[in-house]
Amino acid sequence: MTLTPVEAEHFDLAFTALTQPCPWPKAYGGDLVAQAAAAAMRSVTDGKSLHSMHGYFLRPADISAAVRHEVELLRDGRGYSTRQVRAYQNGKPAYVCLANFAAGEPGGTYQESFAGEIPDPEELPSTAEYLEQRRGGTMTDTSKEYWSRGRSFDMRHVPGPVYLTVEGKQTPHQAVWLKPFDPLRPVEGLSDAQRDLAALAYVCDYTILEPVLRVLGLAWAAPGLVTASLDHAMWFHRPGPVDDWLLYAQEAVAADSGRGLGTGRFYTRDRRHLATVAQEGMIRSA
Repeated sequence: MTLTPVEAEHFDLAFTALTQPCPWPKAYGGDLVAQAAAAAMRSVTDGKSLHSMHGYFLRPADISAAVRHEVELLRDGRGYSTRQVRAYQNGKPAYVCLANFAAGEPGGTYQESFAGEIPDPEELPSTAEYLEQRRGGTMTDTSKEYWSRGRSFDMRHVPGPVYLTVEGKQTPHQAVWLKPFDPLRPVEGLSDAQRDLAALAYVCDYTILEPVLRVLGLAWAAPGLVTASLDHAMWFHRPGPVDDWLLYAQEAVAADSGRGLGTGRFYTRDRRHLATVAQEGMIRSA
């Protein structure tokens, strides 16, 4: 993720960044979330840590095109700071979010435990292994390669994935083991801890709506299926490594009127709860 500082046009600071290639007409939403998180973090220089983001996806972003992230410095207090980030493309806002930062202070500690036993990631097939001999639906060779290797993270589902069919029961729960294909590299302007937060913000959007698809009996390659992220919230509870396997436990909360709400919790392999996600998306099926 490369942010280039540019002259601000609307607010206090501005950066540009490119969205990544993908097989569909619109850019991946996690690109915008992670870039906005990085832009906000680069505007806070007194050591506070990002602890929450709340955003809306306003328009589809063009693939591989520049996005301008304008950062407004709304508040800098002793304990907390707040930023607004608006992502513009072609002169129009595509994504907007509020990001809050905390200095941290002594207090009690609690974390929601992960209930249930699931296989270790080494016991599960990678997406590439799962899709190797499979075809169907609207999946093309290009989308197959993207799902297998183009998303920066190895993803392993429990129960099986929902690429071509809904593997397993139509339950409102699933878990995904995640690990970067390659070690995370240093990112200019960010500490390693900030880079790790941006990596979580990036990867969270790929599968957060899958529990909703699962419970509705819909697969990604189902003819006529159209999805889009609508709004997104994320809370960062405590630091932790992102280079190792992470468990992303997810749940469908509601689905109606062409929308679905999913929640997710990121755990380290030893079950330390790092972050929580909630996202609503449009789900339009044939």
